[in-house]
Amino acid sequence: MRFASLGSGSRGNAMLIEAGATRILLDSGFAAREVESRLGQIGVEPDSIDAIVVTHEHQDHIRGVGAYARRYRLPVWITAGTNRQNRCGVLPEVRLFNPHESGFHIGDLEVTPFPVPHDATEPSQFVFAAGGLKLGILTDIGFYTPHISEMLQACDALFLECNHDVDMLASGPYPPALQRRVASNLGHLSNDQAVDFLRQFDLGRLQRLVAAHLSEKNNTPDLARRAMLSVAENIEDRLSVAGQDEVSELFEIS
Repeated sequence: MRFASLGSGSRGNAMLIEAGATRILLDSGFAAREVESRLGQIGVEPDSIDAIVVTHEHQDHIRGVGAYARRYRLPVWITAGTNRQNRCGVLPEVRLFNPHESGFHIGDLEVTPFPVPHDATEPSQFVFAAGGLKLGILTDIGFYTPHISEMLQACDALFLECNHDVDMLASGPYPPALQRRVASNLGHLSNDQAVDFLRQFDLGRLQRLVAAHLSEKNNTPDLARRAMLSVAENIEDRLSVAGQDEVSELFEIS
């Protein structure tokens, strides 16, 4: 399996995930032309994508979904609740999934969704599997539950939200109402929450840990990195921080 962040943060989110002959986009929170440009930076042709999978209906995750799907006639996998918000316009093909039920396949990828606490209609996060390997995705959640922890056990790579530093959020430019929303049980994971989550796992299995969805105003890559390394210093060579304006390398797990 291989994956890359095309951009991660409050101004747009998209990921490429591939296995065998299958390539999908997880979210498309940038304009379609921007997604094409970012795919080009890692040598991926924009017409080689097989499907788009959507986490939830917030603009930074769904902005380019409709345009990209219509341009390349792609199926869009989406929950019924997210689809009812009608943020994508007319889609060429809608595939509904229930995050409380079993997973589904897209080509060579097995996709297992699970529900998460976030201020959206029916938000989901995912485990992607192929050839006995697992990539776990966990962003845009206010807190983690035992079920979420169980779903992400035994992952070989983890894309984990480190949205904010608690002190930076409290003293930062956000108005009080927005601070409360970000820090709430339906908001985003702090660096400290991400650290607590990681303490449950055998990190020796992780081939790649990516700190994701960092706030540009309430966090820094250095703070997120130091928080992750506080769990285990020996993960430094396997740790990356996803940026808002940078496309990551194409990470491989094998």
